[in-house]
Amino acid sequence: MPKPIHTFHIPVMGLAYTIDSPIRVAHYGISSVISIIDDELMEKMNSFYSKKFNLPYQEISKKVQDYRAKRITSYLNLVDTIVKDKFAKFKKELAESKLALENFIATLPNKSSIKEGLSNLMNEGPARKDDIEIFLDEHLKAGDIDVNIMTKVDKDNFAKGQQLPIEFNDAHASLRGFANSNLHSSVVLSAGMNPRLYSYFENFKDFFPDRNNRLKKKIVLKVSDYRSAIIQGKFLAKKGLWVSEYRIESGLNCGGHAFATDGHLLGPILEEFKNKKEELVQDTHNVLTKGLLDKGLAVPEQPLDLKITVQGGVGTADEHKFLLEKYQVDSVGWGTPFLLVPEATSVDKKTRTLLAESMEEDLYLSGISPLGVPFNTIKGTSNEYHRQKRILNNKAGSSCPKKYLALSKEFGPEGICTASKKYQDAKLQELEAKRSEISRNKYENAKGKIYEKACLCVGLANASFLENDIKIKGQEQGVVICPGPNIAYFDKEVSLSKMLKHIYGNSSVLSSTYRPNMFVKELKMYVDYLKNEIESISDEVTTKQIKKWESFKSNLFNGIAYYQELFRDLMCFESANIQNELQFFKEELMAVAIPAMKKG
Repeated sequence: MPKPIHTFHIPVMGLAYTIDSPIRVAHYGISSVISIIDDELMEKMNSFYSKKFNLPYQEISKKVQDYRAKRITSYLNLVDTIVKDKFAKFKKELAESKLALENFIATLPNKSSIKEGLSNLMNEGPARKDDIEIFLDEHLKAGDIDVNIMTKVDKDNFAKGQQLPIEFNDAHASLRGFANSNLHSSVVLSAGMNPRLYSYFENFKDFFPDRNNRLKKKIVLKVSDYRSAIIQGKFLAKKGLWVSEYRIESGLNCGGHAFATDGHLLGPILEEFKNKKEELVQDTHNVLTKGLLDKGLAVPEQPLDLKITVQGGVGTADEHKFLLEKYQVDSVGWGTPFLLVPEATSVDKKTRTLLAESMEEDLYLSGISPLGVPFNTIKGTSNEYHRQKRILNNKAGSSCPKKYLALSKEFGPEGICTASKKYQDAKLQELEAKRSEISRNKYENAKGKIYEKACLCVGLANASFLENDIKIKGQEQGVVICPGPNIAYFDKEVSLSKMLKHIYGNSSVLSSTYRPNMFVKELKMYVDYLKNEIESISDEVTTKQIKKWESFKSNLFNGIAYYQELFRDLMCFESANIQNELQFFKEELMAVAIPAMKKG
């Protein structure tokens, strides 16, 4: 089996932004990740692409038993069919067109064996079509069509007031949809551990090694630290399930939901993974062995393959190369910059322009997510406009047509979304009832917290509908976009070819705005995060909070010391600049005062 030809991947972004990325880029050998939360979006995209590629389409309505899983399976099978066809045609084009081959070679990693092999074939004289075809068949591999499930998005479902069995929960149905598909790829699990969902994997044989120790479908865990990886990895291994990849993501310097660590920075986290990888592999293999024996399944004599990958804030070829070489990761995720590449992601024109024109001050960590998790977004979205308009007209809240985030059980077992009009009306009534008991400032703050929640289910899907002229029904929600802070340093739409050359250091698409090193940027975000946590506390502080902040601050100091040592003699970065910035944030952190408990 040929190895991946690229040293980067495109992570999942929103619901829509990578919904069809494999169709756009997999034939070039680029791996990407589809969110499989929104079955309605996938059904619409199934119809759209079936028509575009003249393939048969059979609508799966909500009246069909297990429609959610079946829609997901159908769309993933369609994507698989299209990618295989495009890949075959692309290889044929490369064999027949010298220009196409030259353009393709220019986008490959500089030290790629495929680049070297194809270049040699061309340099030896007029390359024979047959020789190129044989070489491509042996060495070229389509990018993976991976999928993402946010483990927290696992709403209970009901029919006629009766709760359905757990396998009909949203994330469970998503997993079943992937498991029943034709794909030979991975499911990326994000947003933390869901024991019930993890146990559900045991129902699908494709996740267990076959007699040749191969996995048809693999498990990838998105993690923010080593401890989380070892706990979740062993939990799954006990069930005979192997984690094939740990995808490390910066806690704050990322797009979408931000799961902050306790002040642990990306560099030290990567160092720990590098130093403990063999231990992680062997310990988990030992647990897996017992798990497979308990099930009466074949046990691999040697541990299965394990990849370590990283993503979050990378933006230059030097950073990309450094992550690969210093920490020996297998791939680096490039997400946010690809939002400006129309050939790779699904974003409407208006939103892409907003992203290109954004500055550092336009990007912020918001409270708009109904999950109650900080969410990276940008000022000036069409969703923000429509949300504010409804508030001014005393019609705050969403009609909540999709209900994927109807997870609050505050008003009943069926769940309700905190961005819905029904929820917000109820919470505003509660607030009005105690208005006379609280200060005007507290009242306005509480009201703002109710209003700030946005309908992500619709807002994160609308871009694909707008881009492809697919009719949007229901209440106007506009578009929610969730870039990482990195977007501030990219100021224009770029072609896929130019972005690949940028990643591999053969050109640059960065703006002229000063861009700090990715590690320094993350450090700044963590210092700001700590300051904001302390400043926004409204109630009396507890011993637990004080201990948490002290630990957070201590971990940041340790991270700064690590970076000061790391960048002392490096030639690939502007080390003097970085050292000055590290010292600046060290002094800023020293000035952060952790409040003491009030005495009796």
